[in-house]
Amino acid sequence: MGKKDTPKAPDPRETAAAQTGTNVTTAIANGYLGNINQNTPDGSLKYTYGDMKTVTDPTTGATYQVPTTTVTQTLSPQQQAIKNQNDKASLNLASLAANQSGRLDGLLGTPFNLNGAPAAADPSKLQVPTYQQFGSGPQLQTSIAPAGDITKSYNVDFDTSKYEDALMQRMNPQLTASREALDNSLRQQGLEPGSVAYDRAIDAATRQENDARYGAILNAGQEQSRLAGLAANQAAFQNSAQAQQYSQNANNAGFANTANQQMFSNQNSATAANNALKDQTFNAQQSANNAQNQARATYLNEQYALRNQPINEISALLSGGQVTNPQFVPTQGQSMPTVDYAGLVGQKYQADMAAYQQQQANGGALLGGLAGLFSLSDKDAKTDIKKVGGLYSYRYKGEGKNAPKRIGVMAQEVEKVRPDVVRKGADGFRRVNYGALFQAGA
Repeated sequence: MGKKDTPKAPDPRETAAAQTGTNVTTAIANGYLGNINQNTPDGSLKYTYGDMKTVTDPTTGATYQVPTTTVTQTLSPQQQAIKNQNDKASLNLASLAANQSGRLDGLLGTPFNLNGAPAAADPSKLQVPTYQQFGSGPQLQTSIAPAGDITKSYNVDFDTSKYEDALMQRMNPQLTASREALDNSLRQQGLEPGSVAYDRAIDAATRQENDARYGAILNAGQEQSRLAGLAANQAAFQNSAQAQQYSQNANNAGFANTANQQMFSNQNSATAANNALKDQTFNAQQSANNAQNQARATYLNEQYALRNQPINEISALLSGGQVTNPQFVPTQGQSMPTVDYAGLVGQKYQADMAAYQQQQANGGALLGGLAGLFSLSDKDAKTDIKKVGGLYSYRYKGEGKNAPKRIGVMAQEVEKVRPDVVRKGADGFRRVNYGALFQAGA
């Protein structure tokens, strides 16, 4: 069944006292290891240990002896001589500065006077320019007066019959007379109508008459063409005259628009020039103000320099050179780690409690009955619960107050991380398999 008594919990005061003693001795040892004496060309650094000082632990009342440490830095003879000279020079400069500082009483006691300073410029007197506005553009002529209707057709009578008739009327009497003369001539020659010679002569005369008629037709067409050409020339002349008139109207309109635009451009140029002149006047006023303010600033800077110069001289006298201190080499002091005594005590207690709990679980397994390896560990079945380390002490409900307390876990907590070792019985209470729980290292 294992142990019957719960392992004794460590005493906090004893554990704290032991841990404090370990810390103190470790700190003293680390101090001895880390405080390394050094020697350099410019000087040396020495650690010395004096009387022990008693330190009392307010928790346990235990006392500890802690050594007092003194660090001494010594300069080399050369550096010490330089320091002595610097100290002497610093003392002389300080004395001179003390004498000169008496002048500051009168200097700083006199209020700063600006009566002689040039007056600052008055920006309210600047005359902000009023600019002229640019006028609207000219009203341009966008239409041109018409020059007349274009002649698209002209009256020409293409019927040439009247010209043909006029020519034929002049030719027909002659042709008739020629035919009659030919007929009489042929008859006088003994040629009668119907004979071959007569018909040939008549046929030749007929062809000549036809050629004359065709000539009349051609002359009629030429006359008609001539008249048509005259009409076309007349129409072209009229259209050309109208085109020239339209071009003249367009030129007049363009000239008028160009003149209007030129006048508008001249007006805008004059406006811009006037505005630029106003800008120049305003800039000249600003330049004058800036020059006046610059003169005032220069005067004030000179006065400030005169006032500050004595103070700067005294500050310079008070500052002096510094002696070269020895450059000590950083040392890698040995550090002794502090033993975690309290942690070790706690770990041992946890191990003892785990062994005790294992024995209790083994005993519970033998007495589990129907519960097998699972022991009743439901929080609702327990009373007088107190936390002991990582476990709980408790009594089951129904046990007397004088009954010994048990040690174990709470099934509800175990169920969150190890649900496989928790079982809920028919009575509604949870039971824990302690053997499986502690074998898993929980």
